[in-house]
Amino acid sequence: MRSVEPAMATWAPWIAGAADRSIARASAASRAPFDGRHLADVEQSDTTDVGRAVAAADDAAQARRRAPAHERAEWLRRAAVALDDAGGDLVDSLVALIGKPRKLSTVEVRRGPALLLACAEEAGRMHGENLVLDTLPAGEGRWGMTRREPFGVVAAVTPFNAPVNLLLQKVGPALAMGNAVVVKPAPAGAVIALQIAEALADVVPPGMLSVLPGGPEVALDLVARPQVRAVTLTGGVAAGEAVLRAAGIKPVHLELGSNSPNIVCADANLDRAATEIAGAAFGASGQQCISAQRVIVERAVLDPFVELFAAAARALRVGDPADPSTDLGPLVSQRARDRVLRHLDDAEERGGKLVLDGRTDDLCFGPSIVRDAGAESLVLREEVFGPVAVVIAVDSVDEAIAVANDSELGLQASCFTGSLATAMQVGEQIRAGSVWINEPTRFRLDTYPFGGYGKSGIGREGVRYAMESLSQIKFIGLRGTS
Repeated sequence: MRSVEPAMATWAPWIAGAADRSIARASAASRAPFDGRHLADVEQSDTTDVGRAVAAADDAAQARRRAPAHERAEWLRRAAVALDDAGGDLVDSLVALIGKPRKLSTVEVRRGPALLLACAEEAGRMHGENLVLDTLPAGEGRWGMTRREPFGVVAAVTPFNAPVNLLLQKVGPALAMGNAVVVKPAPAGAVIALQIAEALADVVPPGMLSVLPGGPEVALDLVARPQVRAVTLTGGVAAGEAVLRAAGIKPVHLELGSNSPNIVCADANLDRAATEIAGAAFGASGQQCISAQRVIVERAVLDPFVELFAAAARALRVGDPADPSTDLGPLVSQRARDRVLRHLDDAEERGGKLVLDGRTDDLCFGPSIVRDAGAESLVLREEVFGPVAVVIAVDSVDEAIAVANDSELGLQASCFTGSLATAMQVGEQIRAGSVWINEPTRFRLDTYPFGGYGKSGIGREGVRYAMESLSQIKFIGLRGTS
């Protein structure tokens, strides 16, 4: 696998297991967000590339439609080894291309092989069931069974912020079910997706994995192709809506945005809550869909919590993502910085007060904490996707739940409490796809069902649950001869 360093490599779409440079394409430059260095040129896919990738995937999927579980598991076990071997280069690429701090990049890359091994194990566990048909009189003398079958070609649209793990969360389960996958990565993560394709070239059958760099038009062209039988996307709400319209009548799995609520009850361990929520709110510059954005605190402990929270935020290091001690590197782009500034300016205009102001003149944006934001402030209504947390005071757990649920988004929530009764109440009443107790919202494992309520998405990821989403159920009935 080629490294992104030294600079000035040129990367092309990866189709049918080999980089194809026979077509003249437009290129886009990939630059380091920390210092603006020109790291690579990425050739952009066109409609011909999309057609070729989908055709190659369709041929590969048809050829391996009945690949046994042990064979699919072996692809993934070998892929885990190949990815582990490429880990050092991938960490360097995350640091350089995304600006993700080295220690967080290392954590992300290490998750990859473990995720693929979990997919390999699950390939042999996915099964159908026997059905009792004679619960109805007409079913007497008949037997039934179900089985899961691959769709064939799956389109996967992936974001920039976790370009290794979020790609593998789609590719691994799809391959485990016997699907071929065509990936359209976000532009900032395109080189990393192409590096993964190169790393897996000798262990995944040709045509089963293709990568198409490009903008939104490539994604819309891809998902609309009739040979694409299912779509999985992680991204913003607007991107999800556009893909849903373009895809037409086919299964579409969407993991979209959030403004995750983290409740701090009066009986919580405040030191622990403040430290862990600060890491969850500001680590990776808040560029995670489950970053702790809304921090809902019982008024009885509001002042001491805010003091501890601000101190924990100030202790985080901002700067060069290559430095192993850095917690917050740069935001990924000027556009991302402008979005964060817009949310902070709006909060101030609506009466909010900045306990901590992280605004800078460059992309290395520091932690920002807002108090007393007006009810319609963007920091309460939208996903900031930056190092911003808004603290909201409430008088009771019931009010905290109501505030947490006052959103069109509902991906992941959390609550810090010493009470089992409160934990169960929050777990039952919060409208979100997952709720953690005494764990901030940015924590995620690759094995539990992950997805959102409302505009946070459709469907669930997590190895087994993603495999269910990326397969279809067939019923087979048998009538006795007697």
